Amino acid sequence: MIRDLHIAERTEDIGFYAGFVGAAFMFGRCLTSTIWGIAADRIGRKPVVMFGVFSVVIFNTLFGLSVTYWMAIATRFLLGALNGLLGPMKAYAIEVCRPEHEALALSLVSTAWGIGLIIGPALGGYLALPAEKYPNIFSPDSLFGRFPYFLPCLCTSVFAAAVLISCIWMPETLHKHKVSENGNQSVEALEAHLIDPKEKVEQSNSLDTKKSLFKNWPLMSSIIVYCVFSFHDMAYTEVFSLWAESDRMYGGLSLSSEDVGQTLAITGASLLVYQLFLYPRINRVLGPIKSSQIAAGLCIPILFAYPYMTYLSEPGLSIILNIASVIKNNLGVTIITGTFILQNNAVSQDQRGAANGLAMTGMSFFKAVAPAGAGIVFSWAQKRQQAFFFPGDQMVFFLLNIIELLGLLLTFKFFLAVPDQSDSN
Repeated sequence: MIRDLHIAERTEDIGFYAGFVGAAFMFGRCLTSTIWGIAADRIGRKPVVMFGVFSVVIFNTLFGLSVTYWMAIATRFLLGALNGLLGPMKAYAIEVCRPEHEALALSLVSTAWGIGLIIGPALGGYLALPAEKYPNIFSPDSLFGRFPYFLPCLCTSVFAAAVLISCIWMPETLHKHKVSENGNQSVEALEAHLIDPKEKVEQSNSLDTKKSLFKNWPLMSSIIVYCVFSFHDMAYTEVFSLWAESDRMYGGLSLSSEDVGQTLAITGASLLVYQLFLYPRINRVLGPIKSSQIAAGLCIPILFAYPYMTYLSEPGLSIILNIASVIKNNLGVTIITGTFILQNNAVSQDQRGAANGLAMTGMSFFKAVAPAGAGIVFSWAQKRQQAFFFPGDQMVFFLLNIIELLGLLLTFKFFLAVPDQSDSN
């Protein structure tokens, strides 16, 4: 799309400009996520979720109709700013089911996000430029011929419209009951008489903790770890498609958009199977922290092997690439789901929306920087093919591994605090 908008003067600069389009969505979400989280705590999860889905229908459609680079950036920014969906959905997932099913519920949220990151590029690979790929169905003079990237966006918007309609039957999980003033005073007097003095001190300390999310170190440390791994995942997602489609002379794989789309579709299917059937059992045995540490440790050698795939030929290349992509993305979702669990267990229900909104703000900032940074680094790496130290794309994957290693180190006890389960009741 960036190529056809004619903003990049050279092929090597496409990654640079594509990164800013990806960053626009996250930058918009960074500015508003905390506000949407607070709104979800005040008016309920359902209205915020429905408005977020509605914004997808409108602005995703407009993105597909973009005729200039700046229109593409503007529509992505507005989509991010008006879409406060993910934070309230994480709170909703915790609240809608029993404690023993929390890992499965949050894994479904992260799976949905992960599958979206996979299916989205796959849809783009199959449905972009339909007049060129399917001339018997779409003529060059048709709407889809004049707007070659509208079809995948339209499909996403139609799906979002169906989801919006289904949200009508979604039950609200935030219930605030109005109590009369006299009744409230009598209840408080009775509780004050019955509660043991030690329990009063504990409740007072608990209320002090609830006053400020920033003083809740179990929450803040898990958010920081979440942001680091989110930065890595977004940078990896940006780099993967650019690297796979770039020419072998630059260290890429010279794959077509259809080939990349097929790889991502297979990965998306594996995420669904893994999160539904394997992750809840892994979390039950290892817990969210240990499973995240193992996953991060396994990601490093896999990423180290990526740039050497350029020396493989078909059919071995497709087999190895699919296996590596499936393993890498499932490990990444394991880490993100673990941090979801830690965040939501660190706060009570009345702060869950705000806490998740705060996490979304931090994550969105890092994910806004990640595509732009990855695009710039990728363009720079392709120009240093003859360098002595990690030439070409080897440098890109080396830097991704540095970020992964940093995230792994932050999951240990010297930094990451485990929330007290009693605080989240």
